[in-house]
Amino acid sequence: MPRVRNHVNPLKLETWARESLVLPSQGEVEVELGCADAQFLFQRAALAPARVHIGIEIRVDLVHDVNLRATTQGLTNLRAVFANINRDLDRLLPDGRVQRIFINFPDPWFKRRHHKRRLLTPELAAAIERKLAVSGQLLFQSDVWELALDAMAVLESTDGLVNQRGAWSFLPDHDFGARSLREVRCAAKGLHIWRMLYRRL
Repeated sequence: MPRVRNHVNPLKLETWARESLVLPSQGEVEVELGCADAQFLFQRAALAPARVHIGIEIRVDLVHDVNLRATTQGLTNLRAVFANINRDLDRLLPDGRVQRIFINFPDPWFKRRHHKRRLLTPELAAAIERKLAVSGQLLFQSDVWELALDAMAVLESTDGLVNQRGAWSFLPDHDFGARSLREVRCAAKGLHIWRMLYRRL
């Protein structure tokens, strides 16, 4: 695993990416936004080799590492893409094409003046709703209560998305058969994980 920065300012112009992405015309597509080392996606790809698994990541060294590992392991159904999610998602993915979107432990940007850098904005939530297929799912996970609550406030106010546990309700656990590296570390430390699962109407 290469040494990479823990945080990248998504508002800096030099982080904009223009990588292309071509999806097959048929078959399920799953996308992890901010995939980092993509442990979650690698486990999902092993469970469902017929699906296409895409990781979108702003740290280019991680993208190269994920793609090299996928090639080495012969996983032709898994690919990472270098992009700025908040600026590039509409360009990368066609509307109504993605069955599942995962957001696993995004950077919290704790300081109030840095909240504008957080991943899940109203604009991104609206874009996610457009990209999901009918009945498509969005899983969000974080071990930071404030971040999770702010994310829920955004998602609860996004037209076309419904909380599968009921309005303003968290999910005790998920059954996707994969765990991100951060998820594993939080569980080992006994830290609470705030999860929510939304479905596109």
